[in-house]
Amino acid sequence: MSHEITKARKIRNGLFRVSVFSWLMFAAPRAALACPVCFGNSDSPLAIATNMGIIAMLVVVAGVLGSFATFFIYLSRRARRVAVQEETA
Repeated sequence: MSHEITKARKIRNGLFRVSVFSWLMFAAPRAALACPVCFGNSDSPLAIATNMGIIAMLVVVAGVLGSFATFFIYLSRRARRVAVQEETA
């Protein structure tokens, strides 16, 4: 019996959440749903800041990937050097 009640509550809560989300999406003004670039003002300060943020994130990602690549190249060279030293010793 209680299982049926909790199941009904979950369904009711889910329907409530969907209806609130739908109402918020339709009640929001159109300007709140798009950035200035979408409205054609591509040289506004917000659009410039967005582009700079994207560039900054790309620099961070490229730096991390470059660091990983450099580290694995270092490990490969070190392993090769140790293997050569063990062969000669």
